[in-house]
Amino acid sequence: MRKKTLGERSLDALIYIMLLVCGLITLLPLVNVLSKALSEESAVISGQVGLIPVGFQLETMKYVVSSAQFLHSISVSLFVTIVGTLLSILLTAITAYPLSKRHLPGISLILILFIFTMMFNGGIIPNYLLIKQLHLLNSLWSIILPSLISVFNMLVIKSYYESLPEALEESAKMDGARNLTILFRIVLPLSGPVLATIALFYAVYFWNDYFNPMLYITSPSLKPLQLYLRDIVLDADSSSMGKTADELMNASPEGIRAATVIASIVPMLLVYPYLQKHFVKGVLIGSVKG
Repeated sequence: MRKKTLGERSLDALIYIMLLVCGLITLLPLVNVLSKALSEESAVISGQVGLIPVGFQLETMKYVVSSAQFLHSISVSLFVTIVGTLLSILLTAITAYPLSKRHLPGISLILILFIFTMMFNGGIIPNYLLIKQLHLLNSLWSIILPSLISVFNMLVIKSYYESLPEALEESAKMDGARNLTILFRIVLPLSGPVLATIALFYAVYFWNDYFNPMLYITSPSLKPLQLYLRDIVLDADSSSMGKTADELMNASPEGIRAATVIASIVPMLLVYPYLQKHFVKGVLIGSVKG
């Protein structure tokens, strides 16, 4: 291996320093939000909180996460995220497989139709009327079913399928394997990185989605975490938040907002390390072939 020159090493060091600075800049808002969630009310209101909590306290976080509705909303979000992600990755992977076969008649037209749905949709009112006619209002399936397949994610998986050697499928067909057998026994096991990446995309979407629940869910027992946290943020300035006098002494509306943000992102932060090893490889899938 050729030894790097002084100029190349200097350039590498400069790149690493720039990446480190960009990473720190990206983390600064999150650190500030965390500090506000852990600071006392007077410090938050007066704008004294920067990157370090002032008057450390946990009452705000306790207020956000201790209610029964919060715990129930977490269970609803976990159900929607897990079921939605599993169904989405399964249907997306199955849909992408035939679309990766360029020799199929009419495949170009079918791809155009898929891409058209990605660019245009019926809109909020037609979607609401459809969900209502299907009797899915106030049902968790109204959150899951409309978002099962993302055309963009499907195209990413399709691109990966096209990068696999055709000889693998030809050998399997010579041994008598059918298309579904090839898909589930050969193609999907080889697609771990891209499937893990797309699963992460779907999981983040289902976990963070609050717009569809806001449209289709009115029952408090079915509200997911993001919708519950949205309600807390909207009610944070009101005097009837159901807090005791002791809680009001150490928590400000802005601190409550900060605590809700931290509470909503922690689960995703816990899941991400397990998929990180696949993430970088997965997002580059299809960029280089051969």
